[in-house]
Amino acid sequence: MAKSLVVIGAQWGDEGKGKIVDFLTARADAVVRFQGGHNAGHTLVTGGKTTVLHLIPSGILHPGVRCIIGNGVVLAADALIKEMDSLTAEGVDLEGRLLVSDACPLIMPYHVKLDQAREAAAGKSAIGTTGRGIGPAYEDKTGRRSIRVGDLRDLAWCRQKLESVLPGHNVVLQQHLGAEPVDIEESMQFLDSVAERILPLVVDVPEQINQSLSSGQRLLFEGAQGALLDVDHGTYPFVTSSNTLAGAACAGSGCGPTAIDYVLGIAKAYTTRVGAGPFPTELFDSDGDHLGRRGNEFGATTGRKRRCGWFDAVSMRRVAYLNSMTGLCLTKIDVMDGLDTVKICMAYELDGKRLDSTPATAAELERCKPVYEEMPGWQESTADAATFADLPANAQAYIKRLEDIVKVPVDIISTGPEREKNIIINNPFDQS
Repeated sequence: MAKSLVVIGAQWGDEGKGKIVDFLTARADAVVRFQGGHNAGHTLVTGGKTTVLHLIPSGILHPGVRCIIGNGVVLAADALIKEMDSLTAEGVDLEGRLLVSDACPLIMPYHVKLDQAREAAAGKSAIGTTGRGIGPAYEDKTGRRSIRVGDLRDLAWCRQKLESVLPGHNVVLQQHLGAEPVDIEESMQFLDSVAERILPLVVDVPEQINQSLSSGQRLLFEGAQGALLDVDHGTYPFVTSSNTLAGAACAGSGCGPTAIDYVLGIAKAYTTRVGAGPFPTELFDSDGDHLGRRGNEFGATTGRKRRCGWFDAVSMRRVAYLNSMTGLCLTKIDVMDGLDTVKICMAYELDGKRLDSTPATAAELERCKPVYEEMPGWQESTADAATFADLPANAQAYIKRLEDIVKVPVDIISTGPEREKNIIINNPFDQS
């Protein structure tokens, strides 16, 4: 029986991870967020009510479950406080349940200024970040310039750190980006304003995880963004600033790789992408309009319209082995209801040659043309299906074909945004 489960996005993000984490948390004792920042948006629908989370793990709506923010997350303390207050106002009890690693790097106001100024200066070459300071915060982390959550215990030391860090950032802001400099007092005011609320949440997260595993508790590790946005293995440079793969769950929370029993990849039955970057199966026709309209494809964090396309089995095969995926959860199958034909990208064509795996660079991927396999669609609704047998025959055939191609079993099928709208073929917490 699985005691620890990692949930990752298997595409370019927005796959529906939040809903699935929320569903699986019913069997968990704790949920650990291990990477990303408040650029992620996880939408939960329970009892007809919609909750959008950005930093707090998606298990927070389950009373008694601990929700832990690991060191791999860059923490916007002001955004976390706002999210906490919003949940409290809705009657969610956070006392003793929301915990934060003292090793989380803080996203400072100057990180936001740097992010937004760079994107504005880049013009048409902009990556398409959310402008929330995520990238610059991760840069300071790897450059050993971060102020971390634990540093809030000593604001005098924080001032000394800022005195050494801000001159370099201000040179970039003023001389290279034509933006206003950052004042040290503004940064100190920010730190002082958040310290009182954040410090009571701080714990030794690796110790918490070790104690939980030793006592036989079930842990669910939650990622943000998607595998194809991984800073090392994604469509670089059109990626996020952290490692989004399952392996990052260990480094981003504080446990060893043998602690992980099962890896669940979340993938839409089609593909979407937000922002710039190559997207071989992107559609610009009525089928693409159908997917975008029925799937309500707008980002939970930014509101940006998502680009839509057919399922890309080439990239999914790669994601499967990069993450040692145990099983797949297929979401939004109901969005494809009513299509006469559905397509699966089986390979790419690059400069007249067939590729069965992804090319090395984003520039090459941009030139790739999809090689499709077509299958008949289905007109019947999948929204109320409770078992696999309840699905239309053509939808069943489509899902089985995806399993055959990707070589990973589909263990869960999501048939709607509500928590209970799932077909459970195998619950990951029941796997050994």
